[in-house]
Amino acid sequence: MSKFRLTPEQLRFMDTFGYLHFPGFLNDCIDQIIEAFEQVWVDLNIDHPETQRTYIVPFIGQSEYLSSLLDDDRIDGIFASLLGEDYTYLGSDGNFYSGDTGWHSDGGWPRPVRFYKMAFYLDPLTADTGAVRFIPGSHRYGEKYAETVQQNIGSLEETYALDGPSVPAVALESNSGDLVIFNQALKHSSWGGGTQRRMFTINCGYRYKEDEIHFLRKELDLVSRFGQGKVYGDKMIETAGPERLVHLEQALALAPKGVWAGSDAQE
Repeated sequence: MSKFRLTPEQLRFMDTFGYLHFPGFLNDCIDQIIEAFEQVWVDLNIDHPETQRTYIVPFIGQSEYLSSLLDDDRIDGIFASLLGEDYTYLGSDGNFYSGDTGWHSDGGWPRPVRFYKMAFYLDPLTADTGAVRFIPGSHRYGEKYAETVQQNIGSLEETYALDGPSVPAVALESNSGDLVIFNQALKHSSWGGGTQRRMFTINCGYRYKEDEIHFLRKELDLVSRFGQGKVYGDKMIETAGPERLVHLEQALALAPKGVWAGSDAQE
């Protein structure tokens, strides 16, 4: 049986607009995903106060089942289509969101290595209840449109007399079982959401070349800062077969057992 792969049309859409939406993509396993998501919070005894975002990093590596999503032919096939068969998995966060999230890109601008965020929204979301919003094309570093958005996104009132929700954008309404993936440079936000919005991510990038390892160290600094030194959860490593290890090995070479001591300790 042939492996799952994105179509040429989907790849062009991602390159041009910066995101893809797969309605109902995981309907066959969404109940197990939600159960495993909830169990992580129970196992770690973490409550959500509802007044602010609560997160766990690393996330999917806390669960054997959620770790296995990286082995799913569909999820692996999406990342392989975008990044090559030997892509690098670099972390996951699990969240209970509360309220608005303003416009931003992930990981700085410009970012030297391309990353994609795969997002699993576990509750029905509309434009008015916290659905993710994208400014299509705003991920294209160096192009006039994207650079103009980057320059002005922090001064919407002064520049355009707009508030965050009024920015022209795509509000990607979704249901549990849908899958969303986007270039982390793409400007995204959410508005009007409640206090119990469940969501987690899987983040992957290209395999680093030898002369790019310093970029990997910087990414490990960023990821581990949120995870108190942890890049991968124990179950992610303990249950990894040979195919999954391909996506972990570059980080594990620098962060044995998934624990990163920091760039300063590497020098």
